[in-house]
Amino acid sequence: MYAYTAPFQNPAGSPIRELFKYLSEPGMISFAGGYPASDLFDIEGLRVAQARAYQDSILCLQYGPTDGLPMLKEQIAALMARRGASCSPEQMLITTGSQQGLDLLLRVLVEPGDAVLTEQPAYPATLQALRLQQARIGTVPVDGDGLDVGRLASLLASGVVARPKLLYTVPTFANPTGATLARERRIALLRLAVQYKFLIVEDDPYGDLRFAGEGVPSILALADQVDGSRDWVVHFSSLSKVVAPGLRIGWTVAPVEIARRCIVAKQTVDLCTTPWSQAIAAQYLADGSLERHLPRITTAYGHKSGALCRALRAGLGDAIAFHQPEGGMFVWARMPGVDAAQLLASAIERKVMFVPGKAFFAEQPDAAALRLSFAAPGVDAIQEGARRLQQAYQALA
Repeated sequence: MYAYTAPFQNPAGSPIRELFKYLSEPGMISFAGGYPASDLFDIEGLRVAQARAYQDSILCLQYGPTDGLPMLKEQIAALMARRGASCSPEQMLITTGSQQGLDLLLRVLVEPGDAVLTEQPAYPATLQALRLQQARIGTVPVDGDGLDVGRLASLLASGVVARPKLLYTVPTFANPTGATLARERRIALLRLAVQYKFLIVEDDPYGDLRFAGEGVPSILALADQVDGSRDWVVHFSSLSKVVAPGLRIGWTVAPVEIARRCIVAKQTVDLCTTPWSQAIAAQYLADGSLERHLPRITTAYGHKSGALCRALRAGLGDAIAFHQPEGGMFVWARMPGVDAAQLLASAIERKVMFVPGKAFFAEQPDAAALRLSFAAPGVDAIQEGARRLQQAYQALA
């Protein structure tokens, strides 16, 4: 009846959000959504920041500049400097969550049929965005040290994959695997980007959530060590996982020519990210509240991650294999010989949820894989959820 555009003639929704209908069931324990723990929100710190922000009520209530309030860009630049990466105001765009940054970048750079690469497994919303943009998606496998850059080099050198316009990666505490790309691989990836002239799209929402091990600089921070590579890095980050997703504050750091075009694209989308939220975020960062509050979050997530991993080992033993993360929000697991979709159906009957791994694959999905998020449930709920997952597995035997 209606003449839809090609990408929206039969669009697929988010496979993770399809599970949200079960959240309202009484007693449900969810390892599914990548939600931060709501009981760890710095409610008082944000209340104070909001009061300070609203002292300039006109700024909060009026339209703002498309690229972001200068006061927030200044604080984001200081935050990025503490993370080891410098950026100028002209290289930065404040977005309505970092997902908008990806959407704007794809509008600016990717035409139907263009070759792009993602790590596999990958964040489903990215795969969804690339499909709607009608890109040709190629994949590069990951292991315990993140993206297999050696494999990528072989694929590019052999011509098995066409030279991509971009490669998307979550290099630190990846969604879904929880893995962190090793420093030497980051350097090697930067060199490949310069050699083959493709953009590295670094999505970094979890980098501050380290609770074990040694930190690794972002790809953007390391770009200063590889001649010419800064021109081939676009960096996304967000306050969603470390402050509150309801603020909807993300940012893009990109070469000036790319940033300028993304700003023009944003003008047609929402004119500007909500100035009120931007002002609250600016006040919160300026006060040092994030640095004071982060240890509370990382300590709690460390306890939760440890509780989940111990409970999985105790309850499922050799039936499950996983990499224990050093930060972030996720445990990526495999249960050889098990169809995770069937396991999910059995698990939902027992009031526990996770995400089957096939949602994270652009090609050749692994039916035995599953993602478990430990961030939102409490430790007691995590232990009970793992017990229910064991029962769901036993019911399939």
